[in-house]
Amino acid sequence: MEPRKTKIFYLITKGNFGGAQRYVFELATSLPKNQFEVTVIMGAGDFLRQKLLENKICVIQLANLDRDIHLAKDWKVLMKLWQIFRTEKPDIIHLNSSKIGGLGALAGRLAGIKKIIFTGHGWAFNEKRSLSAKRLIAFSHWLTMVLCHQVIAVSEQTKKDIADWPIIEHKITVIHNGLPNIRFFEKSISRSNLLSGKNDKFWLGTIAELHKNKGLDILIEAFAGTVRAMLGSSLGWSLILVIIGEGEERERLEKLIADKRLTDRVFLLGRIDDARAYLKAFDMFILPSRTEAFPYAPLEAGLAGLPVIASEVGGLPEIIPAPEFGILVPPENIKELEKSLLYMIKRPAYRKIVSANLKKHIQETFSIKKMAEKTIELYRK
Repeated sequence: MEPRKTKIFYLITKGNFGGAQRYVFELATSLPKNQFEVTVIMGAGDFLRQKLLENKICVIQLANLDRDIHLAKDWKVLMKLWQIFRTEKPDIIHLNSSKIGGLGALAGRLAGIKKIIFTGHGWAFNEKRSLSAKRLIAFSHWLTMVLCHQVIAVSEQTKKDIADWPIIEHKITVIHNGLPNIRFFEKSISRSNLLSGKNDKFWLGTIAELHKNKGLDILIEAFAGTVRAMLGSSLGWSLILVIIGEGEERERLEKLIADKRLTDRVFLLGRIDDARAYLKAFDMFILPSRTEAFPYAPLEAGLAGLPVIASEVGGLPEIIPAPEFGILVPPENIKELEKSLLYMIKRPAYRKIVSANLKKHIQETFSIKKMAEKTIELYRK
């Protein structure tokens, strides 16, 4: 008789494909199928659901689950989760994102689930908010983690942010996000697919949600200064900035691009399926975030062999631990970012060194194999 498989339920609030959703997808599809029976419970959104179904992962979609607070809907979600857990009796529930984290942890405790794990993909109290809002958010995070048996922090900094909180300090384990093997398109193919007719340009690029936290307004401002500084050089005419992603900041960013007279140099390409496959289109990758935990995009850019400039926030210093791996800049500092862009653009030898070092660092340290092994070890504790 075959040994019984461990039944694990992953829970995620939204069904788009941001960092937390990618994390759920990578884990759900990486666990050994002869050892684990996987189900994903999620709210609205078809992108993650479709990708999971393509990989033969069972999906339960909850109609009332969304990001906003709504007491009547949230009560229905809580009761539905309790019913599911009581009926299906999973061995482990693994919670991702704040909303489903709190509801799932409470439902799991009420249903008597023996192992409840929460992954912190970043803390909303690190965003710019009023002090009272930060305290309320921190309390809700803490309460969720009190209800859980184990907490995964995706970076050392993410752990450090909560390490001295009472009751939970012994529950926290750091497991970095990891990458699978990625098939990147070659440079010429990527460029022709993304933005034909620009093959002779020097591409600065990023993949990010158009959200204030990603600091894309800072990048556009710094890029404007970089273009001005290089107009007299042979390379100055060829600089363009390509941004892949969609979000609520599109209108504001479009206005900024127009105000800076950069409509022929800055291109907002919107959301593109499997955008990371096109990373080799870029000559440099920039992530100017105001706040982060441990993002996938710079890992993927480094694996693609790109030099990276990023903000010195969250777990980014763990990806770029020294200048020989890339450049870190203070968040929201336009002048420092501009200086770093100019430095990197003007020094092809430095770009070659840091891109090689970063790629090796990522291959050795941040693989999906390591991430899955450490997570399975936690499941079995």
